Amino acid sequence: MKALDTNVLLRLVLRDDENQFAKASSFLKSRTQNDPAYVSLIVLVEFVWTLRQRYRYERNEIRSVVASLLDVREIAFEDEDDLSAIVADADRGDLADHLIAYVARRGGCTSTVTFDKRAAKAVPSMEFLT
Repeated sequence: MKALDTNVLLRLVLRDDENQFAKASSFLKSRTQNDPAYVSLIVLVEFVWTLRQRYRYERNEIRSVVASLLDVREIAFEDEDDLSAIVADADRGDLADHLIAYVARRGGCTSTVTFDKRAAKAVPSMEFLT
């Protein structure tokens, strides 16, 4: 198995550089369900953040893109079963914040403190640091 870096995943989705898209697409076509491309949660958080901040995707568009990628059999995601539920439940707030909180819970944390008031309201295990 080979992992994808964020920039490869972005080129596949955005198709904003035809040369890199062709290479990324060719690579993905060479993957199979038995030998998929791997996407870590770190890459996914960076991917989500980049779509939101740099490309100005709306939250619902990002969830839709990620949900579509989860259906690609040639791509395997870290914690894929949990990830599907997180994407489905992330109707409030940024998906990246939900992923950050998920990783913290998985690591044994009771909550994630933040200065982001919106994240603290939207993500149940995030709390605003006062």
